[in-house]
Amino acid sequence: MNDSEMLEIVCARAWPPVVDEPLGEWRLRWADGFTGRANSALAVGDPGRSVAVALKAVCDFAHDRGIPPVVQVIQDSDLEREVAAAGWHEWTDHAAGYQVSVLVGPLPAGPAKDAEVLDEPTPAWWELAADNPSPGAAERHVLSTGKVGYGVVDVDAVTAGAVRGAIVDGWLHVSRLAVRPEFRRRGLASAMMSALAEWGRAHGAERWVLQVAVANEGALTLYSALGCTEHHRYRYWGPGPGACEDPQS
Repeated sequence: MNDSEMLEIVCARAWPPVVDEPLGEWRLRWADGFTGRANSALAVGDPGRSVAVALKAVCDFAHDRGIPPVVQVIQDSDLEREVAAAGWHEWTDHAAGYQVSVLVGPLPAGPAKDAEVLDEPTPAWWELAADNPSPGAAERHVLSTGKVGYGVVDVDAVTAGAVRGAIVDGWLHVSRLAVRPEFRRRGLASAMMSALAEWGRAHGAERWVLQVAVANEGALTLYSALGCTEHHRYRYWGPGPGACEDPQS
């Protein structure tokens, strides 16, 4: 596997679905509809069969579990071209953005101020990070499995921001950064990222990795200021008409 494929596997391990079945080196994933990453097939490496046959298995897996058939593929790769040749199209229906930039960078040095990283998520963290103070089993599984830290920042006794960090193979995977609208433009996101970097270093991480929709200009600007650069991109693909034997197609 190349560096982009290996990094995709790191990111996938940091975002574990409820169901994770191998298809050769591909992964078939389900998490009750919670996020595209946890409810799509990670198409990296060799599926152990032709791409056309592998995509049929993706369709069958998705239909059996009531989710749309979707594959996550590294952009402009030979595999992406094979997926397109099989009659699949860019899955532009993905609400969070079908095209994603994978960013990497060294963890910044220096003490964190104002923010902290918790060992257990609070209801306020869940409210901000998962849009639900009482999340379901799938959300809890995806967001709390593994070595995870829950970054928060409080203002006037209110949890104003939240972020998630997960340690995988020396990487700090960052996700779910959120700041309440009334507390934005106060540097709280940067404070949480500094706290998370300090936590990551304490747990053996040297670099961080983030997956950000290319349309999310605010997040890209923030992460660029923190020294992150684009490593590669991936896209979500879904079946075109006749590519999947199901009424959805």
